[in-house]
Amino acid sequence: MSALDDKIFEEDKASYVPVFNRYKIVLDHGKGAYVWDVDGRKYLDFLGGIAVNVLGHDDPQLVEAVTQQAHKMIHCSNLYYTQAQADAAAKLVKLSGLGKAFFGNSGAEANEGAIKIARKWATAQDPEKIQIITARMSFHGRTYATLTATGQPHYQEGLGPVPGGFTYVDYNDIDELEKTMSDKTCAVMLETIQGEGGVHTPDDGYLQKVRALCDKHHALLILDEIQCGIGRTGKFFAYENYGIKPDIVTLAKGLAGGVPIGAFVVTDEVAKAFGPGDHGTTFGGNPLACAAANVVLDRVPQADFLQHVTEVGDSFKAGLENLQKKYPEYITEVRGEGLILGAQLTQPGRGIVNQALEKGVIINCTVGTVLRFIPPLIITKEQVDEVLNVLDAIFAEE
Repeated sequence: MSALDDKIFEEDKASYVPVFNRYKIVLDHGKGAYVWDVDGRKYLDFLGGIAVNVLGHDDPQLVEAVTQQAHKMIHCSNLYYTQAQADAAAKLVKLSGLGKAFFGNSGAEANEGAIKIARKWATAQDPEKIQIITARMSFHGRTYATLTATGQPHYQEGLGPVPGGFTYVDYNDIDELEKTMSDKTCAVMLETIQGEGGVHTPDDGYLQKVRALCDKHHALLILDEIQCGIGRTGKFFAYENYGIKPDIVTLAKGLAGGVPIGAFVVTDEVAKAFGPGDHGTTFGGNPLACAAANVVLDRVPQADFLQHVTEVGDSFKAGLENLQKKYPEYITEVRGEGLILGAQLTQPGRGIVNQALEKGVIINCTVGTVLRFIPPLIITKEQVDEVLNVLDAIFAEE
């Protein structure tokens, strides 16, 4: 580490609220799937800003769109219309087959808005129809409603009282869900693929059965695709892999390729629950963010782009499964779809993450023992092989 690193570390320690368990590098710039630190060292980025940098770093089209929009107008109050926002909303509605879109600034805001509109829709029918069911090991955000929706109690410790009306079931346990639901259920809210909770995919038929139960009880199905959407599974929406459609889908992270944005998209029926003043935002859907989102919404849904994600993701998953066979004492399972993949370890994974960083590869560990891979969607098979070789070398040294 250089003197510049030390200076930045000390500034951060003195001035920034210590809520992140940071790694000891200072990133400076990126290009494609690579980033460089302030000392000029190059890293292959297989975290992608936590599934955000879907087009990689310094994408020319994204940079040009943001630059042009910044010259024109960065912010405009939502009391007025902008072409960039109208275009982005229309694209999301067309891609989803739903009715209306709303933009915020983050995934937590997207989920907060989804919870609000679901409750407004349900209580208009029955004031007691307030129950929202979510899954254990889920992650939906850090606002009060979304951290309560999150089915991991440690996120809520010391923050009570939290909002009421939330119930938790095990993901993939359709029997528990059926026993928990009633006509007082407002919504079932699930991540289509659980990301932060360890990359858990739905069992065959699970989401179809959830959809049927929601229909039976006249409850809404909310799918949180903040991490697994925007092409990450090889389909633009992850739910397309399972032959269903939600009443509400939430998005953020990769939606604008790195510019802060969040969105919820709802059916026309649900959209009617909100009128002027029922929800709002100052910065959400601003022209700069929407200009960036329009680039992503034009590029990622293209058939060749999604085919690339599928092919590279299949190659990566096969490589991880080969490592599992080679090192069963370290890897017990490989999970995921496309380019949201997880390797379940028999031991804490932070040490492996640190070793990979020393070898010039950025990876991530979640829930302590799952290596999670959510890289830019533009990565190549050669870059996948580079990561697999680094992991192979690390496990061989263990």
